[in-house]
Amino acid sequence: MKKFSWFDLINNTLLVLVALLCVYPFVLIMATSLSDGKAVVAGSVYLLPKGINLEAYKYILGNERLGVTAGLLNSLFYTVVGGFVAVLVTFMTAYPLSRKRLVGRYTIMLLFLFTWVFEAGIIPNYIVYNGLGLVNSWLVMILPMAVNTFLLIITKSFLDELPYELEEAAVIDGANDWQIMWRVFFPLSKPIIATISVFNAVYIWNQFLIPMIYLQDRSMQPITVILYNMIINSSKGGTSLENITVNGVQLLPQNLQAASIFLAVVPILLIYPFTQRFFTKGMLLGSVKG
Repeated sequence: MKKFSWFDLINNTLLVLVALLCVYPFVLIMATSLSDGKAVVAGSVYLLPKGINLEAYKYILGNERLGVTAGLLNSLFYTVVGGFVAVLVTFMTAYPLSRKRLVGRYTIMLLFLFTWVFEAGIIPNYIVYNGLGLVNSWLVMILPMAVNTFLLIITKSFLDELPYELEEAAVIDGANDWQIMWRVFFPLSKPIIATISVFNAVYIWNQFLIPMIYLQDRSMQPITVILYNMIINSSKGGTSLENITVNGVQLLPQNLQAASIFLAVVPILLIYPFTQRFFTKGMLLGSVKG
């Protein structure tokens, strides 16, 4: 049997406490969204909902004025399309950079690192995006995020570890560079593909500053901007949220805000159970070499 260790006991206890602190806000938001407004006002909602109902979700999803449904669909579109483009471009960029026969690959990598460390700033970026016609265009949520230098480094490190003999064997069989990349190395890169897919999906879904600045058309805004406008307007006494009664259930702005936040968080959390196995393996393999 394993010998008792005070270190393990204290360490595990602290980790459990930290985990509970991280989970509690999420549980509180869910409980608030499912509770009756009277229980929320009374301050009796802590872990379990009181007066369980789904009226808050029905109201915000069915109210076009709030724009929550449109925001969720926009976020889903940006995440799926933007994530696909980002994974495709990242892999197609990392593969040649991982080949030793590419002339100037270290210089190209330094240029990528330079853009990672130094940013032009909001005003120069706005001038460039406006000149390219990306302002009030859905492409502003796709093209600027096509390559993330951090994910590029991870992908390149993963490809560096794959045996070079695979490429030599494919060349002997008559395969060209395009066929080697897609038929040999891409199928072997599922772990890193899953890893960068999760990173890109979370990054695009949680994106706030870019759509806040460049997407003034409300019909194109993602759920993050919709939530921001909803909460700000409500806190300033605006008309976005108000006390209402639906089917005999009192709904407060707190109920509607909690339901909106829960809907904004859950979709991106659902991808982790399906990619966790590849995600962990890809992170470990991609971090062996740098």
